[in-house]
Amino acid sequence: MATNQAGKLPSDYSEGSIRVLKGLEPVKQRPGMYTRTDNPLHVIQEVLDNAADEALAGHGKKIKVTLHADSSVSVEDDGRGIPFGLHPEEKAPVVELVYTRLHAGGKFDKGSGGAYSFSGGLHGVGVSVTNALSKRLEVVTHREGSAARLAFSGGDVIEPLEVRKLEAGERKQGTTVRAWPDAKYFETAALPMGELTHLLRSKAVLMPGVSVTLVNEKTRETQQWLYKGGLSDYLVQTLNGDPVIPLFEGSGHADKNADNFAEGEGADWCVAFTEDGQPVRESYVNLIPTSAGGTHESGLRDGLFNAVKSFIELHSLLPKGVKLLPEDVFARASYVLSAKVLDPQFQGQIKERLNSRDAVRLVSSFVRPALELWLNQHVDYGKKLAELAIKAAQTRQRAGQKVEKRKGSGVAVLPGKLTDCESKDTSHNEVFLVEGDSAGGSAKMGRDKESQAILPLRGKVLNTWEVERDRLFANNEIHDISVAIGVDPHGPNDTPDLSGLRYGKVCILSDADVDGSHIQVLLLTLFFRHFPKLIEAGHVFVARPPLFRIDAPARGKKPASKVYVLDEGELAATLDKLRKEGVREGSWSISRFKGLGEMSAGQLWETTLNPDTRRLLPVQLGSLDFGQTENLITKLMGKGEAAARRELMELHGDAVDVDI
Repeated sequence: MATNQAGKLPSDYSEGSIRVLKGLEPVKQRPGMYTRTDNPLHVIQEVLDNAADEALAGHGKKIKVTLHADSSVSVEDDGRGIPFGLHPEEKAPVVELVYTRLHAGGKFDKGSGGAYSFSGGLHGVGVSVTNALSKRLEVVTHREGSAARLAFSGGDVIEPLEVRKLEAGERKQGTTVRAWPDAKYFETAALPMGELTHLLRSKAVLMPGVSVTLVNEKTRETQQWLYKGGLSDYLVQTLNGDPVIPLFEGSGHADKNADNFAEGEGADWCVAFTEDGQPVRESYVNLIPTSAGGTHESGLRDGLFNAVKSFIELHSLLPKGVKLLPEDVFARASYVLSAKVLDPQFQGQIKERLNSRDAVRLVSSFVRPALELWLNQHVDYGKKLAELAIKAAQTRQRAGQKVEKRKGSGVAVLPGKLTDCESKDTSHNEVFLVEGDSAGGSAKMGRDKESQAILPLRGKVLNTWEVERDRLFANNEIHDISVAIGVDPHGPNDTPDLSGLRYGKVCILSDADVDGSHIQVLLLTLFFRHFPKLIEAGHVFVARPPLFRIDAPARGKKPASKVYVLDEGELAATLDKLRKEGVREGSWSISRFKGLGEMSAGQLWETTLNPDTRRLLPVQLGSLDFGQTENLITKLMGKGEAAARRELMELHGDAVDVDI
């Protein structure tokens, strides 16, 4: 705690200075944590998602979005209407709670009696964020023979609930929400029309038979989308080249007898393979567009690759010396993928990437058998697809060999403890710098020998912040790292020869505890100080191993299972999911990994090495530029900087979690 000269606490720090943000205050204080602030599209999307959820649950056939002349936007649906009776515990109208509480809504009530089985994810912030960031918001809900209306401003009720009986000829059910987004929260108040129309069109694509209309009062234009044919209809209209083989379309969902997945979970997909043109790739989870992809896309890639690979093996089509990789099949694929996942986990507040690990197996388990069957029923098309994939593999291998020849002269002897990979394709290869020999042993056994190399490091690496470049190699570990990756140490203004780089990804893999974090910092210091061009070119990554394992008992038809989670937040979400599946409170056990050495080779592969299910963070300069970052690291890592470090701790000490 900082003290003033007299040794007393600063006088302005008292009970009254601790702020508890109530209701929607946190959203107004930090809108960027809850939504995109470049424009109001995402807050409108929250309202749209609710209308789509009604249609998805089978209760609506029409969604209409109107851009009014006064810059407000309204969304109208013919769903069931939001209930407006009093909530039994909160003693306030339900519709009011939905718009004024961060964690309220029908989507939390999962299971047999829940109103929604599948919905656009569970950040649980939803339309209350739209309300908090709007100057005015009006809701009219029609249900049970009545219409109820209320209005808000900045998240507060300004016109309380009014209920009236419906008149003859009025629509029977549905909700209309009209919002006036508050310009002060957004960089621009204008909605990006291209993104909005794309979003509306995609909703229509994913819900065949539901009509989506956009009315623009200023330009007096109306657009309507209705796709009877669903995904294939849409993909054919957006493709950039001619498909080599007919479109592969399918869908698969778990029934109530499925062992590993909840009833209704699954995917619909349509895939086209073209020889040229930019591939079209769109994926959705519970109708939410996942622009950054995620584990459901990995499942599609996995399913396509394994089906094509088994077809090639069955018909002995692979030329000698050619090794097929997933991207050889995937490179020319255009697709639209719509997955349904119960309680999806997303990365980022606006849900642009799906993180749920089970989604890889879920999608792959439906795609692979369907494509295998199709290819073996249409052998000629199968051979055309195989030809396309083999051609891609040969091109890739030729490119890898060219680089190899250039590097052939005067190669340094690789360090003895490096377990190298078999492939010579730099773009695909990865090296993991692993803390400790025991973890190194598990990693060697669990890795993909083809493309993953392991370099175990003994003990803590030297703090190299103030070490002269030509003295670096006196340290064995650093010498080994430099020789293994094939790049010499350099400064920020040098132009090092990166043609010798042996791995496209250099991954730091350390325990999830305090010592592991220290080793991670020492290695990041080494790369930032002595290999800055590797970071600049995007070759350095940090692997994030899980911190907890949950052993869940058998439940119903689901066998006992082990679930790995990254941190406290994921732990809470996973336990919630178990409760919803009917697991008795406390019948699971939670163990915390002290280190990677505790994991078996299989566990390490599944959680940390497998490209489909691991979490790998690219290392980049954040909001600070190179010079500012350098100054900050000097404070943290410099030898004579104890006073500066102390000041940093005093300023930010309360933001640090201490692991004891």
